Amino acid sequence: MKNKNALILITVVALIIVAIAFLQSRKIAVNVSEISSAAEIDIPELSIAEKDAKYDKAREITDPAGFINTPPFTLKDVIGKKVILLDIWTYSCINCQRTLPYITAWNEKYKDEGLLIVGIHSPEFEFEKNIDNVHAAVEQFGVTYPVVLDNNFGTWHAYRNNYWPRKYLIDIDGYVVYDHIGEGGYEETENKIKELLAERAQKLGETVDLQSDVTSSITVEDAITDTYPRSPETYFGAMRNSTFGNGTQGAVGGFELTMPSNILKNMFYLDGSWNIHEEYAENATKNAHLIYRYSGDKVYMVAHAETGASIQILQDGKPVTIDAGADVDETGRVHIQNEKLYKIINNADGAGEHTLEIIFETPGVQIFTFTFG
Repeated sequence: MKNKNALILITVVALIIVAIAFLQSRKIAVNVSEISSAAEIDIPELSIAEKDAKYDKAREITDPAGFINTPPFTLKDVIGKKVILLDIWTYSCINCQRTLPYITAWNEKYKDEGLLIVGIHSPEFEFEKNIDNVHAAVEQFGVTYPVVLDNNFGTWHAYRNNYWPRKYLIDIDGYVVYDHIGEGGYEETENKIKELLAERAQKLGETVDLQSDVTSSITVEDAITDTYPRSPETYFGAMRNSTFGNGTQGAVGGFELTMPSNILKNMFYLDGSWNIHEEYAENATKNAHLIYRYSGDKVYMVAHAETGASIQILQDGKPVTIDAGADVDETGRVHIQNEKLYKIINNADGAGEHTLEIIFETPGVQIFTFTFG
């Protein structure tokens, strides 16, 4: 009888071992009891050798100029402990701003499940290197995860990047297994985050709660909702002012300019006294003008004025009222001071073609770009 009981016990133990091995080999989220069947997640079954053949290893944060929301750290301090989302952005970029509600929501949802988000702030303009400016932007957009100042583009170049914004996901083993250029792809990105968190939990013997997502519940005020063609981003500094319609493109200096009678679409025209610098154009006298025929429903302008300045916004020959952007007052004016992106047009009837005119009522306004929504 004892021999028979022992045989039964050995058989049961063997079956349990086989069952455990079978479950561990399955593409099932760790601790199935924590995840509903509707939220079943595939876990990669790649060995380190297979990952090595398929993916690049994460590159280190390189030549950081400062850290916000965190003491200095390196990625090697975190790899093997966390899944890492690197977000390369810059604060005056509207495309970057539109991604932030998703990224901050993922941070709140998944930071306790093993996700670390790191914002790599690679500046497009010189003023975005100012840590005080970045601090203010981080606070404005509700960013609580670490932000690294990449003023010399060390990390940007380490990842061979050419875009704002761009997201990279680094798995528990330190491989860059996913990247996304530009806006969009939010559901896909969140699903990949959940997959990598499940893999992490499996390897570390932890449990995770991945039953729901947050992407579907997010709305972005300035998001593009139709396919109407938008005018391209327009730069006013000599370094990139290839759409300067009545001046010398690529030339730095002071110029007296006259508005032509023929205004072409997607070209900008200046009137009055202007100083053209590498990154921006600055009106030297009051009542200088800018005209631009554009397509879209929203217009954003990156600008700055050292001592504060007023500009009047007109659209199709009239001061903007119901079509005013969030930074325009009831008289159709914008007060320019801080170095940031200003929202100047928000057409109530949606996207279309319009003529934008700006009257610079006080001298000293530095205009960097137009972006169209």
